[in-house]
Amino acid sequence: MMRRAIWLAVLATAAAAHGGDVAVTVYNGNFACVREARELDLQQGENAMRLTDMSGQLEPDSVILRETGGEAFGVEILEQRYVNEPLTQDLMLREMEGKEVRFRVTEKDGSVHEEPGTVIRSGWSPDGFTGTRMVYRNGREQLVHGSGGPIVKMADGVRFGLPGQPLFDGVDATAFLKPSLEWRLWSDKAGKVPVEVAYLTGGMTWEATYNLIAPEDGGDEFSFSGWVGIRNDSGKDYPDADIKLIAGDVNKVMPALRREPMMAYAEASDSVMRQKAMPEERAFDEFHLYTMPRRSTLKSGELKQIEFLRAEGVKGERKYVYEPLRDWRGRHGNSDRAAGLNDEKKVAVRIEIRNSETNGIGVPLPKGKMRLYRRDAKDGRSEFTGESAIDHTPKDETVRLDGGYAFDLAAERTQTGFEINLAARRAAERFEIKVRNHKDAAVAVRVVEHLWRWANWEINEESAPHEKTASDRAEWNLEIPAGGETVLAYSVVYTLD
Repeated sequence: MMRRAIWLAVLATAAAAHGGDVAVTVYNGNFACVREARELDLQQGENAMRLTDMSGQLEPDSVILRETGGEAFGVEILEQRYVNEPLTQDLMLREMEGKEVRFRVTEKDGSVHEEPGTVIRSGWSPDGFTGTRMVYRNGREQLVHGSGGPIVKMADGVRFGLPGQPLFDGVDATAFLKPSLEWRLWSDKAGKVPVEVAYLTGGMTWEATYNLIAPEDGGDEFSFSGWVGIRNDSGKDYPDADIKLIAGDVNKVMPALRREPMMAYAEASDSVMRQKAMPEERAFDEFHLYTMPRRSTLKSGELKQIEFLRAEGVKGERKYVYEPLRDWRGRHGNSDRAAGLNDEKKVAVRIEIRNSETNGIGVPLPKGKMRLYRRDAKDGRSEFTGESAIDHTPKDETVRLDGGYAFDLAAERTQTGFEINLAARRAAERFEIKVRNHKDAAVAVRVVEHLWRWANWEINEESAPHEKTASDRAEWNLEIPAGGETVLAYSVVYTLD
C-alpha cells in the first residue's frame, strides 16, 4: 500500500539505552521527553485505540509512535485526538442536562434525605468560571460571561445552584478518567504490537544544588557534593523510570500552559555507602547528558533529590574585594560632583574554585545554587555561611562564589577633589580609599573602581599601581596588616575627544 505522509513532529533524541517501561529525559526549561513502552492489540486495517493515563501537559503534536518488535506491522497514525478533560462532577452534570438526577440534601437541622431534580443547566465551563469578568482581547477590553452556574428544577420550583450532592447511577464506560490520546491507527496485519510512545510534556524541570563544607581550621578546602532536584508537575506519575537529565540552554518554544496549584513535598534519597554509583555524564550534541545510575519513581507534585557528585579536598581561593560601585550604572558625561558617591563600608568575600581534575572535580557543572558551610571547631557541626548561584560551568573553568561580607574588614571611600571644564572637555577626580583590618593576620584586599564619567580616562597619580581590567575599570591589590589600615589615593583625568 502507499505510505502516508507522517505529519507528527519529531523529537531528535535517542530511546532509553536500558529499555524498560518508562524513560524520562528532563530539561532545565520546564519540559521533558517521555518514552513509554506499550503493547497494542490491533486488527488488520483501521483500528480505534485509546491510550489513557497520559501527562496533563502533553504537547499533542510532539507524539511519536514507533514499533519496537522484531516483526513489522506497518502501524501508522491516521488521526489523533488529545483529551485532557477527565471525568468530574461538572462534566457528569453536563451529560445529564434535561434529565433527572437524585440529590442528597442536608437540612439545617442536620437531617439528610434524597430528592429528585431535573438538570436544566449544568453550569460547566472549560475554565470553571461562572460569573462575568473583563478581559483584554484584540487591543481592547471586553466583557466575558461565564456559564452562569447550574439551574435545577425541583418539585418546589427552579433553583439557581445545586440543591445538594448529586448522585449518579453509574459511570459511562467510555468516559475519560485521565488525560488520554485517541487514535485512528492503520495496521498491515493483526496481532499484538510492542511500541514506544514518545512525547514532550510541560511541567517537569530539574536544577542542581551544591553543598561545600569547609573544615574547622579556617582553610578553604571543601567537601563538595552536588544534588539534582527533579520537579514533576505534569499531572502524571512515572513509576520506576529510567531518568536522564539534559544540562544546557536548549531552545524551546514553550506553549502557554494553564497550571493549577499543587501541593509539593521533598523526598531526599536514602543515605547509602560512599561507594554508591553516581550518574554517568557525557557530552550530548551541544549539551551535557546525565544518566541516573538507578531507576526511580517520579510522582506528580513531587520534588525528588538525587546525589550526582561527591568530591573531597576541593581547594578554593578566598579573595576579599572592596567594590563600592558594583551596582552603579553611571552615564557618560554626568557632571554632577556627587554622582557615584556612596557610604559603602563592607568588604565582600569571594571564593574561586577551579573546576579541574587536579582539584578533585573536573566535570561539567550544571547551573544551580551553591551553599557554603563551615564546621564549628567546638561541636563539629556544619554552620551555613552563605550561598551563590552559578551558571553552567564547563570543565577547567573557574566557579566564582559570593560569600557575603567580611565581619572584621571595613573600608571607606572619600572624594577629595573634583574639577570639571566643559569647554576644555576635561574632568578630574581624586579619591582616598581606606581599608581597615581587624583580624589577627594580614590580608590582601582587591579594590575595584568603576571609572564611568567619560570613555577616555587616565590615572595620573596613585599611591599603589593599578591594573586596567576593562575599558571602565581599574583594580588595585592592597596588603592590609593585622590590626592595621592601608590607604589608597589616586587621581583620574577624563577627556572627551
